[in-house]
Amino acid sequence: MHAGPKTSRLRCALGLLVGVLAASPVLALERLDISVAGGSEELTKAVTEAAMVRSLQQQGQTDPQDLLAAARSDYAHILAALYARGHYSVDIRILIDGREAAAIPALEAPRAISTIRILVDPGPPFRFGQARIAPLAPGTELPEGFRTGAPAESGQVQSAVDVAIAAWREAGHAKAFVGQERVLADHAARRIDADVGLTPGPRLRFGPLTITGEQRMREARIRKIAGLPEGETFSETELRRAETRLRRTGIFSSVALTEDDRITAPDLLGITATVVEQKPRRYSLGVEIASLDGLSLSAAWLHRNLLGGGERLGIKGEITNIGTSLSGIDYGLEVTLDRPATLSADTSAGLVLSYRHEDEIDYNLDAFSFGLRFSHVFSEQLTARAGLTYDTARGRDPGGRFDFRNLSLPAGLTWDRRDVATDPTKGFYIDATAKPFLGFGTTGSGLRATLDGRIYRSLGSGGRFVLAARAQAGAVFGPALLETPRSDLFFSGGGGTVRGQPYRSLGVAITRGFGPQFLIGGNRFLAASVELRASVTERIGVVGFVDWGSIGVDGFSGDLANSHAGAGLGLRYDTGLGPIRLDVAAPISGTTGDGVQIYVGLGQSF
Repeated sequence: MHAGPKTSRLRCALGLLVGVLAASPVLALERLDISVAGGSEELTKAVTEAAMVRSLQQQGQTDPQDLLAAARSDYAHILAALYARGHYSVDIRILIDGREAAAIPALEAPRAISTIRILVDPGPPFRFGQARIAPLAPGTELPEGFRTGAPAESGQVQSAVDVAIAAWREAGHAKAFVGQERVLADHAARRIDADVGLTPGPRLRFGPLTITGEQRMREARIRKIAGLPEGETFSETELRRAETRLRRTGIFSSVALTEDDRITAPDLLGITATVVEQKPRRYSLGVEIASLDGLSLSAAWLHRNLLGGGERLGIKGEITNIGTSLSGIDYGLEVTLDRPATLSADTSAGLVLSYRHEDEIDYNLDAFSFGLRFSHVFSEQLTARAGLTYDTARGRDPGGRFDFRNLSLPAGLTWDRRDVATDPTKGFYIDATAKPFLGFGTTGSGLRATLDGRIYRSLGSGGRFVLAARAQAGAVFGPALLETPRSDLFFSGGGGTVRGQPYRSLGVAITRGFGPQFLIGGNRFLAASVELRASVTERIGVVGFVDWGSIGVDGFSGDLANSHAGAGLGLRYDTGLGPIRLDVAAPISGTTGDGVQIYVGLGQSF
């Protein structure tokens, strides 16, 4: 039997393919050994992390040409890593199948690599002999690691230089630079001598601010918001504060303040602000659900630059308690107009107009509020606010109709030292408010005060475990319970206080006149929460928590005081913008609820 032409060609092609495959080398890197003389775990880790060949192996990239290139560059990478740890008599050998990588020409990579061995002798650690930077600006404190007798880590020299230059810039010498640098290694004495001479240059003042990139924003308002103190002594802090003020408006997607290369006689240093404006409008939607509290929906619209001066017009609406069997649907609408840099560069002013309808178990009301508010930024961590507000609320409870009207002076202070607001692992957060109010008609006069404190601490290495704790307190002083506006009284229960207990389920049971007993809030409030957060993977985390809350009248003892608690487990999924939260909780004390409740939202619970 004879094969046709097509069959013969197919056999030839298959034979050629088999031959090519048989001749092709196996590209897999079978073994990578890293050995550091002396067995130091710290140095072994440093060498391992510096080695590019290890990164390629982990990524499955084992092309011989890539491995050779990485191995040849690893001499410098490993040397820099050991210099950074104070080792300067370093011997490095990188063997590719027994051949020194540095001796293999870059264009003559082997067809296959099976074994790479990295052998490192770090040598003895060096210490600083002379550690000098001069001259220094008054009050300069160099890093503790840059001193005679300290381990001679290479990064300490650069850190000390950066600190010294920054100190001169803060003192007005914006053009300070390194004039001369002498770093010598004495291998016999195992010592590094570092002597750096600085040239501070002249003391300068802020010159005129030039603005580029603006489109809809008025240039005069950009100057006002930046608040750059033209004519005053140059300061790195003031320069960065001006940059931060512009970013804080939310108008710009990019802000950069740069110094002119040349000095304008006699001592002025011009600054250029380069800005890129964002789209003026923004829309947002929010959804949160709890098994007993129902579904909550929110939507917001924002115009970032209404009149070209940074004015922010916001409209926000929300509907809550959708689908709950415990109460009716609540809804509200709020309109705000804020203007940055109104009284000063760090002070914003705004107007607020709001309406809300509440349909709760024991009452319903319609409330209107109109106010003027001011906020002042002392620093990125500390802000204050104050205002003047007129509130009115009319509604009905089982005791009949009520009508509250008052004029208040709300003030507050926020100190936020969290590392990340949406998912903190360390730091603390404190928010305190005080609102004196003057009542009209049947409304009493007095003071409402609240405190919210949170603290976060990482446990173990890498922040895998985080212990988070929160304490809340509130009190109303002055008016009797029934003379206090409903919105100023305190309830407990639900996602913001005690998970596992129904929303606003803990209050004070009272009667009005000869009417039936009904529930209102107390004028004293305490709550505490503790969470242990654990990362399972890079994006998935689990949480165990316990919440407790107490409501009282003029104290936390007697028949009009009570408490309850809940506990549960949660799941977190990190989206990059903040974790998606799923909590399952049940009561552990109190008489306000039973069964399991589920909470879903964005961000940690606190």
